[in-house]
Amino acid sequence: MPAYPTDTVARLETNLDDCTGELLGAVTVRLLAAGALDVWLTPIQMKKCRPGVMLSVLCDENAVEPMADIIFRDTTAFGLRVEKIMRLKLDREFRQIATPYGEVTIKLGLRDGRILQRAPEFESCRKVAEAAGVPIHEVFAAALAVD
Repeated sequence: MPAYPTDTVARLETNLDDCTGELLGAVTVRLLAAGALDVWLTPIQMKKCRPGVMLSVLCDENAVEPMADIIFRDTTAFGLRVEKIMRLKLDREFRQIATPYGEVTIKLGLRDGRILQRAPEFESCRKVAEAAGVPIHEVFAAALAVD
């Protein structure tokens, strides 16, 4: 059996105990718009028993500097941990499928040509739901029900 496709990405992390939820939401949006592959926030307890959050960003190796610039400019961070990590991936394919509400884009995760994962694209479902006047979750469920 062939190996999974791989690539190397970077994970940037910083612990913050003096950054508001509004700032964290805004920096998340900026990082994703700048090309971050993923951004997440994890609640943590910091020294002196202060509640805080760990900001984590996954990005291409060549995007570390631009991501760091955004984090340092838009948060209260004074430092970042950077780790390069290997990522195993499924082959990906996008297809248009017909639902009772309209055409929806679905992402397939494949290994050796076999479908292992299926995920309707949220924005596609949102647009179809809006046009059909139904809740997004109904379009999402309909997309998953298509064989």
